[in-house]
Amino acid sequence: MNRARIKCPTCQRELDWESAPFRPFCSERCRLTDLGAWLTEQRAIPGDAAAAAPDADPQAQPHKDAG
Repeated sequence: MNRARIKCPTCQRELDWESAPFRPFCSERCRLTDLGAWLTEQRAIPGDAAAAAPDADPQAQPHKDAG
């Protein structure tokens, strides 16, 4: 029976899917490197930037200056 072989998304090292405790990563270091990239926004899912702002109230009135 063939064992599934994959590449680590971070370092591209080939590993056995069945025996990899940090799958799909080869190690905890690669897993944390990937997490850090998402947290620092080096990686993101493409989409509409306006839809990503849940704090924006579409019925909020713009502030008018009295001056």
